Amino acid sequence: MDLIKRYDKPLSGVVAGIIFPLIAFTVFYLTTAKGFTPGEYFRRISLLGNLPQILSVSVFSNIIIFLIFNRFDMLRAAKGVLGVTIIWAFIVFGIKLL
Repeated sequence: MDLIKRYDKPLSGVVAGIIFPLIAFTVFYLTTAKGFTPGEYFRRISLLGNLPQILSVSVFSNIIIFLIFNRFDMLRAAKGVLGVTIIWAFIVFGIKLL
């Protein structure tokens, strides 16, 4: 119980909300790169216009951590994840408009 109270902070949620999509993007890269370097891969998905879709899939991982925080009644941390997810959504929307 002490561990839950210790990590039930908005900052914990913000950190998790940033790290989990990066991990998801790395897993996505490792499964679909086909020998491209990270720079080439990023340039390729940008040129093909797939960046917003791939970022959306990566941010989807925040749902998992959000639900885990809710399950353990870590509502402050869940607020942090929600806030970062909204920021990610604005970033994806901005990229989509460009």
